[in-house]
Amino acid sequence: MSLGKKIRIGFDGFGRINRFITGTAGQRNHSKLPSGNDALKHGLDGLGSAGSKSFRALAVIGAGVSGLLSFATIAYSDEAEHGLECPSYPWPHEGILSSYDHASIRRGHQVYQQVCASCHSMSLVSYRDLVGVAYTEEETKAMAAEIEVVDGPNDEGEMFTRPGKLSDRFPQPYANEAAARFANGGAYPPDLSLITKARHNGQNYVFALLTGYRDPPAGVSIREGLHYNPYFPGGAIAMPKMLNDGAVEYEDGTPATEAQMGKDVVSFLSWAAEPEMEERKLMGFKWIFVLSLALLQAAYYRRLRWSVLKSRKLVLDVVN
Repeated sequence: MSLGKKIRIGFDGFGRINRFITGTAGQRNHSKLPSGNDALKHGLDGLGSAGSKSFRALAVIGAGVSGLLSFATIAYSDEAEHGLECPSYPWPHEGILSSYDHASIRRGHQVYQQVCASCHSMSLVSYRDLVGVAYTEEETKAMAAEIEVVDGPNDEGEMFTRPGKLSDRFPQPYANEAAARFANGGAYPPDLSLITKARHNGQNYVFALLTGYRDPPAGVSIREGLHYNPYFPGGAIAMPKMLNDGAVEYEDGTPATEAQMGKDVVSFLSWAAEPEMEERKLMGFKWIFVLSLALLQAAYYRRLRWSVLKSRKLVLDVVN
């Protein structure tokens, strides 16, 4: 059940409680008293009114406490179902005219190669996509030549292996899904090509997940083979903590702390999911500039054409 539906159910329940309370208080106010002295009758009316006000106040307090408990229960169940809400981080490429940190993309690709590529694929990214973004063409060609690709058939109808080239995609860590699940205790490592687009609050979620491993709190038991991470739905994830200080030695000498590696690999994954972002922003700025000039020209033309009509004077000749 979604959080919005739970909240609607909660408000509906509060409305029913309020209608019940209002109806009960109304019945008390309109109940007939036994005939007697008028002064006694008015006194009893005052006491009944005060009693109904006290009853209503107590009922409102009770409904408020119940509401707080209900919302706490909803928040707890939502956390258990969807994971802890991750914080928002100031990514440098999120501005209107901001671009990717290409040095961070290069370091993030290094983290992916040395830490993530053993389990996670990126089947939508080719080596040629890295040219001009994180590496030169010569560096990318040398990197692609390190892998072997099954190609063919040849003239004899047989498959053969060859060194990789720029047009080849990143290699797959497993031959198929069954092999991936068997190697990871039944869990299937997702493809990371579009992971920051495929997850809600993608960049923040991935960073929080990679750096959010901790010991389970008291009363929470995690079965063998799983690890506690509050940002993962359910809190138990099969992937162990992969980012540790010094796990990678950066080529540019940047200290490889856990947070630095998380930031770099998320920058790389964000670029992989949206490589056209910089070009789109630049094109949008150009279009806004051109349309602004067109707007100024249209405003001047309108003033030029309508100034004569708006400044003319009409003379009414009542004699003739």
